[in-house]
Amino acid sequence: METPDRFSATGKRKTSVARVSMTPGTGEITVNKRKIDDYFGRGVLRMVIRQPLDLTGNQTSFNIRVNVHGGGLSGQAGAIRHGISRALLSVKPEYRATLKKSGFLTRDSRTVERKKYGRPKARKSFQWTKR
Repeated sequence: METPDRFSATGKRKTSVARVSMTPGTGEITVNKRKIDDYFGRGVLRMVIRQPLDLTGNQTSFNIRVNVHGGGLSGQAGAIRHGISRALLSVKPEYRATLKKSGFLTRDSRTVERKKYGRPKARKSFQWTKR
């Protein structure tokens, strides 16, 4: 469904999945039908999302609409960054070297380790006593 005026991609991080749709515009970012400043209260998360745009010099070139679900705010911000990076590749494949060098195209596969039986958490053990 790629058209010359609309670029879309999917980004993932932890348990979050972000569907990113980019259209030529003024640089407005909407997350789940809310402005980015309303959705992400922490400035660090907004900065993480804008990193691929800043790196490629497209801060005010595209309007970005994102639908994200799952996980927490940090994972969602990482998923959006991954999705924006992948969408930028469909805009201009020459961005690949720059984005790849910064690590924005790699899906960060770190997830929460599962809890094991016989333990209170994933790795924590119960207190051991000799007597």
